[in-house]
Amino acid sequence: MLRYVRQGKCVVRLKGGDPCIFGRGGEEAQWLQERGVAVELVNGITAGLAGATQCGISLTLRGISRGVTLVTAHTQDDSSLNWQALAQGGTTLVVYMGVAKLAEIRESLLSGGMSGEMPVAMIENASLPWQRECRSTLNAMQRDASAFELKSPAILVIGAVAACSNELLNETLIDHAQLSAG
Repeated sequence: MLRYVRQGKCVVRLKGGDPCIFGRGGEEAQWLQERGVAVELVNGITAGLAGATQCGISLTLRGISRGVTLVTAHTQDDSSLNWQALAQGGTTLVVYMGVAKLAEIRESLLSGGMSGEMPVAMIENASLPWQRECRSTLNAMQRDASAFELKSPAILVIGAVAACSNELLNETLIDHAQLSAG
């Protein structure tokens, strides 16, 4: 990017989702700014939010989930997340880049005190026209992901809201789409 900017070109770094949610947008912007390049970040809708909504999952739901925690299962230095705190947080957990670490995620959350019956939604290609979803539980997610042939990129939505019926939310989305269309 820097080379093209120095050549006088207008440079766009286009990324699906939100560039500042596990997209390195902040890191890249900081690096460029340190080299004297003016940067404009344009927000997007991150896959965890968009994919869940397209599946009819309300990540927060009164009386069920009072918050959302977004985490990545892939860390640069192999440091571990505080899975016990995540297991006991009382929020919906959205895990990015977790397909290759399903066993580790499952064991860590179980040992942190989360119920094996906790609902899980695995969403492949979130918010894209070819999005697919598989509903499961924490105990069964590895087996179900294998049978479903779940592939990256995918997100995991872990929490009671993953079991909620999506009919009402989908009807609401359709109503809003019809209203927007005029």
